[in-house]
Amino acid sequence: MSNPQNQTNGIHGTSTSQQQPSRVSAVQLDVNRLHSLPSEQQNLYLLTFTLSLENYVCSLSHEEVCLQQAQVTKELLQIVQLVTPAPTRVIRNSLGRCWSYILAKGDRKPLYESINQLVTIVSAGKNEKELHTRHAAVYCLGEIYQAAGDSAVTLSSVSCSHLLRLVKTAQIHTGLRAAVYRALQKLVGSVQGSVDESIAKEVWKSARGAASGDKAGLVQVNACRCLEELIRSTPYFDAAAEFENLKATIWRTCDSPFASARRAAASCLAMALVKGYSDTAPSKSASKPKKSKKPGKNQATPLDDEDGDSSRPASSAGKKGTVKLELNLSDLLGQLSCHYVRSSTTNKARAAITHCYIRVFKRLGSGVVQASYGEIASHLFSELLSSATISYDRYRLLLTRKYVQKILADCIASQVLAESGRLNAAKTLVNNILKNYPQVVKQIPEPSKQALVGALSALTSLIESLGSVFGSIGDSCQDTLIQVLQHPSYTVQINAAYCLRAFVLACPQQLIHCASICMNNATRELNHLTSSRHSHRRSIGFANGLAAVLSVSPLQPLYGSLEISSRTLSIANDLLKNSGKAELRVSSIQLQVAWILIGGLMSMGPDFVKIHVPQLLLIWRNALPKPLTRENSAQHDLAELSYLTHVRECALGSVLSFLESNRRLVTLDVSIRLAALLQNTVDFLDTLPARLKDEDPSSRIVPALHYSDLVVMLRRRVLQCYMRLINLGPISDSDTLGESKLLNLTVTLFADPTHSASSLESSIANSAASFDNIWDIADNRGFGVSGLVQGQTIKLMPGESVVSNYGGWRDKTNDHVEIDDALITPICGAREHDSVYIYLRDRSRVHEVPDPPATEVTNSAIALFAVVLPTQSPKVQEFALEQLTTLVSAGASHRAPGRRAAIVVNTALALLGATKVAVGELSAESGDLKHPAVEKALQALLRGFVIDPDRYLRHIASEALGRLCNSSGNTFTTNEVNALIDLIVSNRDPNARAGYAMALGSIHSHVGGMAAGLHLRKIHGVLMSLCSDPHPVVHFGAIDALAHVANSAGLAFSANVSSTLGLLTQAWSFDTHNEECAVLATSNSEVEVPTPTAVAWAIDSVINVLGPDLQDMSKVRELLVSLMQQFERDDSAEVRAASLRCLEHMYLYDPGHLDLPGYVKRLQNDIQSSDRTICDIATDGLYNLIRRDAQLVFQLASEGFEEQIWLTLNDRPNLDGLITLIEAWLGQTSLTEAAEWIVRIQQVLTKSAATQAEETPQSAKPAAEPDLQDEEVAGFATGETKEQGAAAAPEPSQELLRWQVRVFALQCLSKLVAVIGNEIDHDSNSAAGYILQSKIGDVIRMAFHASTSSVVELRVGGLKLINQILMIFGSTPDPDFSEALLLEQYQAQISSALTPAFNADSSPELASAAVNVCATFIATGMVTDVDRMGRILKLLVGALDSLCANDSQETAIGDLRGLSLNAQTMVRMSVLSAWAELQVARVEQQYLDKVLDPHVGKLLPLWLSSLQEFARLRFEPDISSHTGPPGPDESLETVYAALNRKTLLKFYQGSWLELVAAIASLIEQDPKFVYRALDGRNSVAHMNGDGPNMNIAYRDEPVAFFFVLFGIAIEALVTRSNHDSAGDVLKILSALKKILSPAVAGNAIFQDSVFSETVEIFDRLALTEGLAAHTILVDIAKALCLTHPSAAEEDTSSDLNEDIEQLFELARIIVLILTNTLPNIADPNVTAREQLSDEAVSLIRIAYEALVEASAIFPSIIKTDLYASILHIFSVILSTSACQAAVVPQTLPGFRRFVQKLTQEDGQLSSSAIGSQIKTCLHRLLAILGVAQQREHETSLACAKNTLLTISILLTTASSVIAADEPLVFAALEVSLDCLQDLGLAKVAGGCLRSLLLTSPKTETDESVARYLLPRLLVFVTTSAENPDTDSAKAIIAQALTAFVALYAGDEQRAAAAMGIVLPALLYRAQNDGKATYRDTATRITELARGPLLPVFRSLVSSMDPQMRSFMEQVIREGGVGGGQSGRNEGAGAEEGAEPTIALKFNFG
Repeated sequence: MSNPQNQTNGIHGTSTSQQQPSRVSAVQLDVNRLHSLPSEQQNLYLLTFTLSLENYVCSLSHEEVCLQQAQVTKELLQIVQLVTPAPTRVIRNSLGRCWSYILAKGDRKPLYESINQLVTIVSAGKNEKELHTRHAAVYCLGEIYQAAGDSAVTLSSVSCSHLLRLVKTAQIHTGLRAAVYRALQKLVGSVQGSVDESIAKEVWKSARGAASGDKAGLVQVNACRCLEELIRSTPYFDAAAEFENLKATIWRTCDSPFASARRAAASCLAMALVKGYSDTAPSKSASKPKKSKKPGKNQATPLDDEDGDSSRPASSAGKKGTVKLELNLSDLLGQLSCHYVRSSTTNKARAAITHCYIRVFKRLGSGVVQASYGEIASHLFSELLSSATISYDRYRLLLTRKYVQKILADCIASQVLAESGRLNAAKTLVNNILKNYPQVVKQIPEPSKQALVGALSALTSLIESLGSVFGSIGDSCQDTLIQVLQHPSYTVQINAAYCLRAFVLACPQQLIHCASICMNNATRELNHLTSSRHSHRRSIGFANGLAAVLSVSPLQPLYGSLEISSRTLSIANDLLKNSGKAELRVSSIQLQVAWILIGGLMSMGPDFVKIHVPQLLLIWRNALPKPLTRENSAQHDLAELSYLTHVRECALGSVLSFLESNRRLVTLDVSIRLAALLQNTVDFLDTLPARLKDEDPSSRIVPALHYSDLVVMLRRRVLQCYMRLINLGPISDSDTLGESKLLNLTVTLFADPTHSASSLESSIANSAASFDNIWDIADNRGFGVSGLVQGQTIKLMPGESVVSNYGGWRDKTNDHVEIDDALITPICGAREHDSVYIYLRDRSRVHEVPDPPATEVTNSAIALFAVVLPTQSPKVQEFALEQLTTLVSAGASHRAPGRRAAIVVNTALALLGATKVAVGELSAESGDLKHPAVEKALQALLRGFVIDPDRYLRHIASEALGRLCNSSGNTFTTNEVNALIDLIVSNRDPNARAGYAMALGSIHSHVGGMAAGLHLRKIHGVLMSLCSDPHPVVHFGAIDALAHVANSAGLAFSANVSSTLGLLTQAWSFDTHNEECAVLATSNSEVEVPTPTAVAWAIDSVINVLGPDLQDMSKVRELLVSLMQQFERDDSAEVRAASLRCLEHMYLYDPGHLDLPGYVKRLQNDIQSSDRTICDIATDGLYNLIRRDAQLVFQLASEGFEEQIWLTLNDRPNLDGLITLIEAWLGQTSLTEAAEWIVRIQQVLTKSAATQAEETPQSAKPAAEPDLQDEEVAGFATGETKEQGAAAAPEPSQELLRWQVRVFALQCLSKLVAVIGNEIDHDSNSAAGYILQSKIGDVIRMAFHASTSSVVELRVGGLKLINQILMIFGSTPDPDFSEALLLEQYQAQISSALTPAFNADSSPELASAAVNVCATFIATGMVTDVDRMGRILKLLVGALDSLCANDSQETAIGDLRGLSLNAQTMVRMSVLSAWAELQVARVEQQYLDKVLDPHVGKLLPLWLSSLQEFARLRFEPDISSHTGPPGPDESLETVYAALNRKTLLKFYQGSWLELVAAIASLIEQDPKFVYRALDGRNSVAHMNGDGPNMNIAYRDEPVAFFFVLFGIAIEALVTRSNHDSAGDVLKILSALKKILSPAVAGNAIFQDSVFSETVEIFDRLALTEGLAAHTILVDIAKALCLTHPSAAEEDTSSDLNEDIEQLFELARIIVLILTNTLPNIADPNVTAREQLSDEAVSLIRIAYEALVEASAIFPSIIKTDLYASILHIFSVILSTSACQAAVVPQTLPGFRRFVQKLTQEDGQLSSSAIGSQIKTCLHRLLAILGVAQQREHETSLACAKNTLLTISILLTTASSVIAADEPLVFAALEVSLDCLQDLGLAKVAGGCLRSLLLTSPKTETDESVARYLLPRLLVFVTTSAENPDTDSAKAIIAQALTAFVALYAGDEQRAAAAMGIVLPALLYRAQNDGKATYRDTATRITELARGPLLPVFRSLVSSMDPQMRSFMEQVIREGGVGGGQSGRNEGAGAEEGAEPTIALKFNFG
């Protein structure tokens, strides 16, 4: 595809040299034309020309570049030197790329000349106007050196010198200074060590000065990068002294307000540290602490010294002895930690140091990091977290904890270490840190509290990453975590509990053990509360651990324990009862533990909780009583008040957990009761004294908490509970919750100036006159500001759904962004802030880190205000807003500016939340804010916020204002838009104009539709003008708002596309709209809010507006393509991400004009980008391409694309987009590339992950080395290298891909096998099937390795894959040895793969899968000898014996024991289902008799009991459905039946069908045995061995288990989901067919209620299911008709009764199925299908015959109508075109039987009624024949033939009920006779007439028919033929006439008369038709002369005329039917006459 850019500018590349001059002239800049244009168009013209020139240069080949490089270079220099218009950033970049292309493709001849000319420009002139020119020259010089600097080393010194001199000149131009350092970086990077040392040191000195002293963020960034390049590329700065100087510079740069500068400084320092790293360097850590303490008295001293060092020449360090920097890992990390822990270090510097840590570890590589992980972790925990300067400041500590977590989890664990490295890291944390608490060895100190917290957080992330792999160290970790739970620190306890939760979730087999230990330890410690010092703390720790473990039970239902849950509840109840007997402090501990346990139990969900709701409401009412008066409260001392407050807070914690996890149980009554309790708590808070004087620490209930802390925590909890309660749904009476009172409370809490600020904060605020903004306050309090906002991100409120809003430039998910974003909020969360979060049921909420209690009070108050305000009356709303306005105004005059800022932010958030509720974005009741006074108050507040200098506040206010307009309607919106536009015109403040622009964009975005379209023109015009504003805040906000408008306007924006696109192009090219501008303030602002990024995302919005119209808009498309090319080459990752999104949408709308190969290659590169946003967008783009054509994408991609995809997935295994991409790829190519997929997956399963260094061998056992005892299996597992080649298993030193990736690859293989299996079912000769068959060895090998790995998920997947293979190829013969089966050679491997599944370390899922494989293996028939089935049969038999032996005890399978109730049920059902599968297969596999006969007596009762249990769970109302206490004698399983019901039903639901099918097959095999079992007469018995005995006595009553079986089957048919396959329905119906047999069902099915429901289901199935199901339905309906009780009774009733109605319903089902297959049965106007499948043909035949058969048992009163219906159905079938070929021929026998039955009714129907129906049918048949004879359709001839046959059948069968003189009969005969002359029908008509003529015995009607036909047939025979068919018909009629004579053989007189007519007619035919008929005529004559007719024949011949007789003799002789001699001498006889021969043969005398 040609480059679109070339087409845009009319530049077409050619390879002929003759065209070169014209091509070069096409790109020559016309300066005169440029200057003649208006000034506003000159930039665009120059930009267009430069881009054209760049595309032209890119298209040139090497030869063309060499020819034209001089001229192109000349053009480039001319553009560089332009004064007006001066080259802007985009043009400079394009020029630089042109030079790079020329030097890269050409011969570098112009290199020196270009450098000299550019250096001349750089060094010439001092005029300020020339700085733009010099800026372009500097940039191009850097690009030249980057492309070809290694060839211009000699000019490097000159270039550096001039660039350094330019720095002084460029002090007034920020962009130029930054460009100088960027050029120096590229120059040094190209020249590297060849750069002159003195020049390098000058650059070093200058860059150090700029990095630390320049105020421009961009200059700092480029200076640091220049320093980094000097360190990387030159050896001059490896000395320790230079490193010290560099550190001084970097530390100052780390305090920069710009995050990009801090990151660049961190990268520079990391490079120096890594370069100086040496693992053999001596340790210097012993002397460092002493040196570091000296400047501690004066914090500024080191910085002053460093400033002095930086002012000296860099070369002065060389005068002293140069000492090369060598640091071991400890010293290297110490360089960072020493500065980090200084009290004078700012948090920004700490963030930079964190970046430095991350870069150091990434550059050191996985080998070093893995080997030194313990040292690294210890350093971070001891040197950072445990430092006194860090730990004494709460915010600093939490920030450091977050940074350490980022280093260890997000960097080292996720990006550096492989899977084995992470496992070793987890071992290190457990063994080296956590196990040291409590102190065991004196030489090893006990880790500090902060070290334990850091280790627990790191271990938690490792556990979540490793998953089930962590189980290999599960026992050690469990003991360690339980030990750490005893730590006296509450923080350690909470983090240990959370880690324990993650551990149990990853290793669920440890759940019961961990819960038991925690419960027992907690009980023990509670018993020692009064005697042990730390028992109270330990008991709380164990309680939190137990609650966290219990919360996992619903997520891992196979491993939970009802006993532990029940005992936990009992312990909590006992504590609540006994707490009143203990002293105050002990009682508070008991209550706290009790409420923690109850809160943990609440997370188990409503199925567990609902029976305890009354009890819970009671104990909550006791814990939260109505408060006493304020006077009584004042009489309580501190301890009592603290106790009351603390107890209420703990109780409300359990209430919160209840509301979070049991929403279904929160009924209206429960809501009212809980609301009353919450109101009691609010009243209690009102009675408490605000502050207590002289608080005695010894009187505290909780030593670590002040009384005020307890009050805050209680207030937080009550607000949280209120919020959850309101979100659960509206209550009928809004005052029930006291919501109007809540408004005043919430407003006071988040907006009262005097509420939050403490005296300390006030004093700080008074003394700090330099308050800048609220976000820089680092005290974890922030003057009470909310924690819901963090920069541009606003957290979701409770009940808010995630809405995908526009804001691509805000979607920053990279690690460095998260580190820096932590600084823009004064709040840091921690798990210890709220322990309830560790046992919330919602996993997404569990991972949230709660804010401090005081901040959570503000958050909850804001959320509660937002939910309540819209639901109140307008007066209440107005009052609340007035109160809010007053408080905001009071805050403005408050002496603490911080509190005022916090109030403003909180208020804005509250109003934003209220507007969200009003527009329905939250789950709470929406309400409205539409009262004019309310709207005015909201408008006034938001307008004041939207002009605030804080850009985050402006964003909040603009979003709220947009939603307010959406809520309030068109009038308000119109007025608001007009007012904002007027304010923009009148207010010149940049912040105000930016805020108003954002508000306009938000209004249009949220109002949308036609309502917003009314204001589009005005809004667009204003925003367009603001986009050109030079102030960065203004034009950035305007461009962003413009993108919002474009997105929301859609097609309505189309008219504004051209102007918008032009403006965005100008904004992209302006130097005032990017960070390289001259003005310092503008540049710094652009660094923070980059306008180019906003422009790029706005372009994407424009593309979405145009949509498919892009295909017709060539100019717009060309401009967009040019811009996207610029975006693609930009340095900013955000811009490149936007360009990817633009390309994705461009391909979606206009794929024909996109360079698809280039786009694919770019996506291939970007999918491995370190930037997550780019990677995600590239993944989305690839998915869209692959979804269209996967093969094309991989053809266009570069080599190694497949490997890149899998490696990217290995880096990010949870990337859903990549998983979806691979699934789409597999779905498209699974059949066409089956072999490639098998090889591909094999490579993935054995591929080694790319690591940065060689991994150290693991001490753990390899995952794929099972303990195998079979030599052949061992050889199979290891001897594969020769066969595998590149896909061989990696060596022990290599690292496999992550287990998540391997599991996904195995799932892909399973899907591939399933697809191919389905294909084989439809096409046995499938090419994909043959490929899979040829690769079966590789597939089984992969399944074998997976099933023997250490990862449970892999093992289960491997066994499931083996099961699939067995099901598909189990009976397939080996293509090389046809006498053997294909899989027979792999049975040893399959057997060995199953053995580990029954070991003690197995899991129930694994055992269940293994049992299924055992059954499938045996059922396939691979081994038919029972003695050769080996261990597989033994495993299955052993599992069955285990079930029988432990039927009432604990179920065990193999060595797998200790299973929970749910797991036992799962294994039990798997075993029974496996045996049921064998029983079903027994019908076809006779060898299974030996397998099943010994065990079927055990199996049948087990099957029946399991089905009974399934029915009980499915149908019976569960005992725990009522909310009441359990009975004293009820078992745990009974009490908590509902808890396990859903889980158990899954197991039964997947197995019951096999059980029912097995029982059904046994009914056919040995009914007596099954019936005895069904009646419960034999629990364990053996089959009688007598074989089937169908002569079972009929009985009325059903067997005992009938309703169980019947109910299960019917319920499955009723409630089946869309996921159920059609095969399941067939199985259910087949089983139901056997269940409904009379011996099983009796007459129960015919009970009115049962029958009506059954018929209703059958009706639905008849309408919805396929033909196979319809066939079974017909059989069931027929069987029910034939076995109906009325069938055995005599028809004595003449009235309609219920029996008749039931029979009618059954017949109707059959007719309905026929009608669905042939719609024209019911409606003649409906056309039937053109073609019918074989299945449909069979169904029609079966249904018709069933209807005929069932009609016999209907009472006579409705038989007439039923018979008429049957005749009508047959008539329709006969007239249907699609039925002629197969249906009618198969239906005619049934029709004949029906007519026979119809005519044989013994008096039940009158002969007149039957005759009338027959005549009607005959009339219909004649009509059908008449239509068919017109031959209008292809099937008309077949229809006519079938109709003739039907008429013949009808007349011959029903002649007894038709009058002899019936005109219709003669009409039918006449039509049949006419058909004898019809071409195509003559033969059939002849046959039909023959049947009519020869009917015997004859009725009166038959005689009449014969009399009518005989003369006419004689005439036909004697008439000359008109066509060949008539000749054939004559032969048939002749034979019929001959046979007609034979009918009267017993009556000589009639025979003579008949023969006297027929014989002459035959001779006349022979005479008339010639010798062709002689043979047939001779045959007929011979027939007349045989047997009883011989005397008659002789008599007739003797009296025959001699001439006639002579002719007859001639016919006989020439017809060749004489004796053998006549036959042999046929020729001779013909010649001689041979009369004697005839005489001798026929001696008639």
